[in-house]
Amino acid sequence: MTGETVEIEVLSSLAQISAQDWDACAAPGAGARAEDPFTTHRFLMALETSGSVGDGSGWHPRYLVARAGGQVIAAAPLYAKTHSQGEYIFDHGWGEAYERAGGRYYPKHQIAVPFTPATGRRLLTRPGYEPQGQSALVQAAVQITAEQEFSSLHITFCTETESDAAAAMGLMPRITQQYHWQNHGYADFDGFLASLSSRKRKAIRKERTRAADFGGEIVELTGDAIQPHHWDAFWQFYQDTGSRKWGSPYLTRAFFDILQQTMRDDVLLVLALRDGHPIAGALNFIGQNRLFGRYWGCIEHHDCLHFELCYYRAMDYAIRHGLDTVEAGAQGEHKLARGYLPVPTHSAHWIADPGFAKAVDRYLAQERAATAHEIEVLTTYGPFKNTPQEEQQ
Repeated sequence: MTGETVEIEVLSSLAQISAQDWDACAAPGAGARAEDPFTTHRFLMALETSGSVGDGSGWHPRYLVARAGGQVIAAAPLYAKTHSQGEYIFDHGWGEAYERAGGRYYPKHQIAVPFTPATGRRLLTRPGYEPQGQSALVQAAVQITAEQEFSSLHITFCTETESDAAAAMGLMPRITQQYHWQNHGYADFDGFLASLSSRKRKAIRKERTRAADFGGEIVELTGDAIQPHHWDAFWQFYQDTGSRKWGSPYLTRAFFDILQQTMRDDVLLVLALRDGHPIAGALNFIGQNRLFGRYWGCIEHHDCLHFELCYYRAMDYAIRHGLDTVEAGAQGEHKLARGYLPVPTHSAHWIADPGFAKAVDRYLAQERAATAHEIEVLTTYGPFKNTPQEEQQ
């Protein structure tokens, strides 16, 4: 394996590679369930086919594929970007500073899953080709970025192992944080509640009771139980949330139709129904060991319904199905009181301009230290028993 010549190809569409070849790297040996559904051929193709990425979106596909010995050994979802929207590892300040100094920050290159702040592999390798494949992808991405005179390359929400490998090749590591819920072998939701301090346990029970008073029922749908009319309702929810958060939704309506066709088995849709009609909903994706919370929205406001659909139902589903973790997306210190604790997330960055790279490197060193301290402090404010705050009560 180690002595083979590696050839890199840049694809403008995933239609140029078979799902079998791509998923041999993205979801090797996954069987019916991918470890990370977001890097599968079907998910990335849904973004592309629906027009959520491509012309007019600011996300222009430049997928990297590495071949050796006549087979695909590695791949990466690379995009040329003309803005910093939909990334969730924020570099707007870098772009503004560089352009104030007379530079041109955009376009840049991004190895990422668009609009998806979920952790997972980004340097996708066939088993047995990890070091060779990762090295080939990073070197190719840096070379292409330099040749096209782009300002920078960013690998976001990658694994710690990938970040370390990229750092060994000269990229700058960045650590940010999210809130994840961990399933410590709970038998049921009451088992999770038993691990909390008395005050937090009572608060969650009160929230769930208030959420149940919205005047309807909550259903959990996956696979064939999801029907096209459910996506009609969820599109309304998504538009409402998107217009308030981003100004306009990132995903197109066609994306959800394609999910129904190709990924409904990867989806958990939690809907609140009143008089049989959906009034709120949360969209989750199911991995081998994780549940990934992605979008929420509503057309009616009801107290605590957001917490119930997005957090408590996700946790309950994970317990019942033996999943290790629930990722609830970017930001949100309100998740802390509900059992979601801060964890580090990783990315890696290469900047062409040596002077600007040096300045960013200094910033990232300070940010890493600050993030580590923040995670340590926030963890002590978690809702679980035996925290310093609990001992003081």
